[in-house]
Amino acid sequence: MQATLPAARHAAAIALAVTAGHFINDAYGAMLTPLTPALQAKYGVSIAAVTFLSSVYSLTSSVLQPLLGILGERLDRRYAAALGPLMTGLGLTLMGFMPWFGALVLLVAVAGFGSGFFHPAGAAYVAQHSPPDKRGLWASLFSAGGTAGMALGPVFAGVGLTHLPWFALIGAAVAALTFAVTPAGVQKARRVSLAEYAGIFRGPLAWLWGMAVLRSLASMGYNAMLPFMLLERGYGAREVGLTLATFAVASAVGGIVGGRLSDRHGRVPVLRGAIISTIPLFALLILSSPANWWFYPLTFVVGAAVNASIPVGVVAAQEYAPGHVAVASSVMMGFSWGFAGLLLFLVGALADVTAPTTAALVSLALLIPSALIAARLPEPARGELR
Repeated sequence: MQATLPAARHAAAIALAVTAGHFINDAYGAMLTPLTPALQAKYGVSIAAVTFLSSVYSLTSSVLQPLLGILGERLDRRYAAALGPLMTGLGLTLMGFMPWFGALVLLVAVAGFGSGFFHPAGAAYVAQHSPPDKRGLWASLFSAGGTAGMALGPVFAGVGLTHLPWFALIGAAVAALTFAVTPAGVQKARRVSLAEYAGIFRGPLAWLWGMAVLRSLASMGYNAMLPFMLLERGYGAREVGLTLATFAVASAVGGIVGGRLSDRHGRVPVLRGAIISTIPLFALLILSSPANWWFYPLTFVVGAAVNASIPVGVVAAQEYAPGHVAVASSVMMGFSWGFAGLLLFLVGALADVTAPTTAALVSLALLIPSALIAARLPEPARGELR
């Protein structure tokens, strides 16, 4: 018992450090969109140009995350976990100090690489050091750290471009803490070929990724259409902000509950149940408005239900590929979300030719094939992760 207690405390310290890194990393990322009007004014560019910054950040932080996860497995994972938030912080807090817009694009790309390196490394540390019977709970707490950061990022952005660099100190402190606490994370046993990495993305993990893309696109489509739907119904920015904040808080709560339930009842049953139970409630939410007394409670329930499967999906991917937890994590985190983000323009195009409510309902319909995919997934084994 005496030997086990220090090890458990060290494991908890590692999880706490990378969760803090997840918080500040995603807070930095959430600052970009609110600052686009200030960036447009400073650099004298078009709205399309500043919007392009978000696309660049999404590409390097999310879409390329599997490649960064592979690179992270070939190097020391400790550097990716520690330096990732530092790179993201320096990149996004110094946006107002670039001499020209092209340099700003490169800076945002570097910031995205920092985020892309961090996520698979952080998730891998949590997976490797969590108790097997609480792996889902620990993953959901790690996920909740990022959700909390995304909620506070716009608040940080409120200080303006000039004072933003002060927030880089938080990332530097978290990077130092993470580097001090985490052990080296190099897979030294053998050199893994690219063919073996390609083999990871087959079988149940490929189906799990497809399920996650459809679920993410359904959720993103609703969030994107929400301002337009509420505007059509006579509401403004206050109601939109309150609804999105409620949805975000519920996402964190739902992830924690879903993670713990998956530890007790299995990954796949929670994935199936979370998606199937969401569909009728989500349809009612899309057709409701703040005029209905149930709107905000229903927003919380739907946000919790649809996002309960996010950390569970990450843990399931890690257990499907126990020898490559960083790459499996990146497939389910950055690559699935980034791929869904690339398809989001189709929801906007549909809204242009129909209506925002119609586009939101079509997005919701993507949960049906997502649930069908979840129904065919096998339960992963809960073995040792590397």
